[in-house]
Amino acid sequence: MFKKNLNFNKNPDNLIPAIIQDATTKTVLMLGYMNEEAYQQTILTQKVTFFSRTKDRLWTKGEESGNFLNLVSIDADCDNDTLLIQVHPTGSVCHTGADTCWKQPNKADYGFLSNLENTIQLRKENGLAETSYIASLFAKGINKIAQKVGEEAIEMVIEAKDSNDALFLNESADLLFHYLVLLNAKGFELNDVVKILNDRS
Repeated sequence: MFKKNLNFNKNPDNLIPAIIQDATTKTVLMLGYMNEEAYQQTILTQKVTFFSRTKDRLWTKGEESGNFLNLVSIDADCDNDTLLIQVHPTGSVCHTGADTCWKQPNKADYGFLSNLENTIQLRKENGLAETSYIASLFAKGINKIAQKVGEEAIEMVIEAKDSNDALFLNESADLLFHYLVLLNAKGFELNDVVKILNDRS
């Protein structure tokens, strides 16, 4: 979406901030500034262009590095003086080589599920099999983990045929949990599966 009637005159330098967000992962990548010419150039070329205050000219992100920000959408805030620009980046965004200007990895965050993946990894690395269920699964090896996923899948299917929603949901949670453990044991994470689903769509 491209919005007209932006308030470029609110600030003395006729610049408005542009927050850059990855359209897929929703990670905030960087902050730049645009004047009206940079805004129009962005729409025309479909590559995000800023007004560089240090270079005192228009600057298309990636013009030197090749790491362009391919435009997906532009939205203005309620005062029409700040932009949220969603993009598909073609490489690292920060000049330091980091994914973002805050040195955060540009990967999707699935909230609780991402936290659970982190917990599984920590238990795998540091947990004691005597005190941690997750560590005990890893200690038993990939075959036991895969077997557990199969058992949980069968239990979920059985509950799906009955009318006890609470049991069905609990078995579904057990299956999802053990599936995340299996993904980790195989060296993958939820992002790898989501990428395949995105590619299929």
